[in-house]
Amino acid sequence: MSDPAKEAVRAFERWAQAFNDRDADAMSAEMHFPHMRLSGTTFQTWVSSNDFLNSQDGMTKALKAEGWARTLSKSFTPVQAGEEKVHLVIRQSRQH
Repeated sequence: MSDPAKEAVRAFERWAQAFNDRDADAMSAEMHFPHMRLSGTTFQTWVSSNDFLNSQDGMTKALKAEGWARTLSKSFTPVQAGEEKVHLVIRQSRQH
């Protein structure tokens, strides 16, 4: 029997590696759409993978402008998990 929480953590680990590699196609492959993300106090929504992919050049430029080198995942904890959906609390740090 599969463990949805463990599968979600592994998917996030693959996504995080793709983020650090700035591989938008690999990031998109780990996501479900529509996709919503809470960043600080703002929700970001991508209706389709194309919406996400189209935003990544701007994200890469912004990261480089701030001197970003990589993002370190300090922790990721499943807080709700079921067969259909898993919610992770993720603590990250940008490395410059």
